[in-house]
Amino acid sequence: MISLSNGERRRVRRPSVLALALALALASLPALFLAFPGPAIAEPYEADPDLSSRDSDYAAGKQAVDRKDWGEAARRFEKASIRYPENADLHNYLGYANRNLKRFDLAFKHYKQAIALDPRHRGAHEYIGETYLLTGDVAAAERHLGALREICLLPCEQLTDLESAIKAWRSKASR
Repeated sequence: MISLSNGERRRVRRPSVLALALALALASLPALFLAFPGPAIAEPYEADPDLSSRDSDYAAGKQAVDRKDWGEAARRFEKASIRYPENADLHNYLGYANRNLKRFDLAFKHYKQAIALDPRHRGAHEYIGETYLLTGDVAAAERHLGALREICLLPCEQLTDLESAIKAWRSKASR
């Protein structure tokens, strides 16, 4: 109750503890999203999407991937990696090109380097998992599926693709 200047008394409703907690939680949501960004929306995942505009070999390598010219892709990405040795995307693409050339040792080397540079690189986890399936190591593929489950707060393309590849591998292996 409060007393007004004219002597009248009125009851004032105070916000409940629950209402205050809800207001505080809602007010802090924007800061939470800035502090913990969710998965990237753009597909496919690239940590440095502007590299194509800065490096002609990288751009040519991506064009070679689109044409499925794996030898040219590997050659151009190797040249670009001399200038950008710490670029996880380059190592992921080098792994992909070498995988398609059936050079699995080189593919694993580059995928592992991509993951070392960016442990949350969704593409590298998917592709190394698929490469492990090509070599018959389903347990290793499942480890990368587990990593994708932790990385993708919501289902992402890389997670569903690797899940599908493992299911197909198991189906084929059980025949």
